[in-house]
Amino acid sequence: MLDILAITGPIYLVVLAGYLATRFGLFARTDMQVFGKFVLNLALPALIFNALAQRRIGDILHPAYLLSYLAGSLLMLTLAYVAGRRLGGLSRTRSTFLAMGVSCSNSSFIGFPILLLMVAPVAGVALGLNVIVENLVMLPLLLAMAENARDGGSGRSWLQAVRQSLKRLARNPLVLAVTAGLVISLAEIKLPPPVVRSVNLFAQASGSVSLFAIGGTLFGLSLTSGWQRVIPLVAAKLVGHPLAVLLVASLLPLVGIAPMAPQLHAAALLMAAMPMLSIYPILAQAYGEGDRSAAALLICMVASFFTLSAWMWVVHPG
Repeated sequence: MLDILAITGPIYLVVLAGYLATRFGLFARTDMQVFGKFVLNLALPALIFNALAQRRIGDILHPAYLLSYLAGSLLMLTLAYVAGRRLGGLSRTRSTFLAMGVSCSNSSFIGFPILLLMVAPVAGVALGLNVIVENLVMLPLLLAMAENARDGGSGRSWLQAVRQSLKRLARNPLVLAVTAGLVISLAEIKLPPPVVRSVNLFAQASGSVSLFAIGGTLFGLSLTSGWQRVIPLVAAKLVGHPLAVLLVASLLPLVGIAPMAPQLHAAALLMAAMPMLSIYPILAQAYGEGDRSAAALLICMVASFFTLSAWMWVVHPG
């Protein structure tokens, strides 16, 4: 357990440092947006590109990982939405953001730094595969659901939301990095050493800067917006999502799909066990769900210190 705490401790200390630096005025909360833009637009794309471009295509595309994570996430999305509508009597918009909260992980800002400490050889590949699942399927689908709910169920609204999501994806640096890395890998192009070293310089900054930015962003979030009502969402994200991915992964060999290697299996479970994505309250705010989503994110971050330690022990008990 001390070994696990030695891994999680520094992660949350960096998050705490970002929180305190913002709390005491060393940085403004708006400065965290600059850090976040640097990570999302430069550091993480460089890391993903580097991880994919320097590997053979056969070492990158893992059908079992993609299917396990995608199917597990879609399962949680469906269960949360149906539970919100049928059991909770929630509106379609609120049910949609409930589904987003339990099915979309913070793979980039928190997931990758933890994987780098737990399963470093596959951390970059796992992040690239998560980018594919989350940015090409999950977020476009959920945003289209939110638009459709706000427009009262118009099919035109649904199609328009999907079209807008695809346009944004075409300019998304993370998606472009995945595409470029896969092309370089498929073509077996060997990049010049100066290019590789330059990309590495940006990639190495991703972990600490992203965690620091998360901490600064948490400052100012409120727990007063019905925090008791977000506890089921937090539990479903931190416990239900990894269990769903684990369930699908255990079923894949029954349909003839080769199981994942142990490190990739651990990476998939840990990625699903991360808190919800950091832009969750920002996305929800545009639909009137910002306060509740911010409370859920804050509680999820605090609770994840304990749940992630437990999941790390599960995947690496020795």
